[in-house]
This record gives sequence, C-alpha cells and structure tokens, in this order.
Amino acid sequence: MQQPAGFTYSAEPRAVQPRKKFREPTQTDRYGNMMYDRRVVRGNTYSAQALPLTPQPDTTKVHREAEKKKRTLITSRDSKTMTPPTPSTPEPVAGRKHIEIQTEQYLEELSDKVPEFEVATQTDFFLDRPTSPLFIPAKTGVDAETQIEDDLFDFDHEVEPILDVLLGKTLEQAMLEVLEEDEIHAIRLHRDQMQQTRLAELAAMQQMEEAERRKVQEKV
Repeated sequence: MQQPAGFTYSAEPRAVQPRKKFREPTQTDRYGNMMYDRRVVRGNTYSAQALPLTPQPDTTKVHREAEKKKRTLITSRDSKTMTPPTPSTPEPVAGRKHIEIQTEQYLEELSDKVPEFEVATQTDFFLDRPTSPLFIPAKTGVDAETQIEDDLFDFDHEVEPILDVLLGKTLEQAMLEVLEEDEIHAIRLHRDQMQQTRLAELAAMQQMEEAERRKVQEKV
C-alpha cells in the first residue's frame, strides 16, 4: 500500500502584520472646513477695517494666481477622475479687480461703536395680604321653630315659688351661722373654766409640796 503524502501549503505561512486602527487622511487641496479657509475674513465685523499708512502690495493678484494654479491642478485631477470642475468667478477685465461686497437682501452698516441698549424693568409693589375669612361650618340638620304667645308667662304669679325658695334658703343659712357662733362662744367659756380649774389645782399642789418640804426640814 502507498503511504499518504504529507500536507503541503500553497503559500508559505507568515505572521500577520499589525494594521492601524484609522486610515490616513487623504491629502487634497480642497478646503473641507471653512475655519481653515484663507478666503474667509476674520475679525470684528462691527469695526471698520483699519487701512495701513504705507501702500501695501496688491495681494489680490497674488492670491488670484495661486488660486489659478490650484484650479489648474484640480481641473487636471478632476479630468482624470471624471468629475466636473468646480464653478468659479470669471477673471476681471483689464484695468479692474474683484472686491468683496455684501450680497444679502438687507445691508448692514459697519461702525466702530458697538450698539448699546438700555432696558428698565419696574416691578409692582407688594400688596397687603387680605385677612382670612372666619371659618363657618356647613349647616346641618333641620331647622325647628317655636311660637310663644304673650300670655304664656305671668311674672307676678310665676315669681312667688322662686322667692319662697330664695327666702327660705337665706333664713336657713342665717340661722346656721347664728347657731355656729353660739356654739363657738360656749366652747370658749368652757375652755376658760377648765383653764381656771387647772391653775387652781396647780396652786394647791404647789402649796402641799411646800408644806411637805417644811415638815421634812423640821424633822432634820
């Protein structure tokens, strides 16, 4: 039996080369960002442009020639890539030159002074808070009425039992106070008598002690 042939590669194995995460930006002469476009005028739009005292060379022609060269390169490149050329402003006639003008519908006046405005605001005065109304609970239940005739109450007749009760209570209270005063007076008299009796007994006892003391002294 024939032995199977070993595995062979169609190409020699090699290590994978590291690749960059981002692609390199393509170099082009077109300005994709107007912040880096030299044709954009920068500076304060409110102030007038200060002109130098010494005459400066006309840079418009220099920029125009540079733009013309760039446009030529772009046109040749576009002809290769089959892209239509970018439209541009035609060249000025002999003895004239292009200048920048405002093309908006409403013209804006340029001046060195910044526009200023004064605004004032007046607030209303604080008003006193009105007093809170009194709390009145909601009405509940059913109203009832009673009619009293004029001859329903006779004062002269109805006042007699009330006067009897008042006079009886007054006389009873007066009698109790008189009896209380008599009792207090009797208690005071009895106390005075008991005090006198006690003093008399004490004097008799002292006399008896003095007599006994003398008898003891005579015996000695």
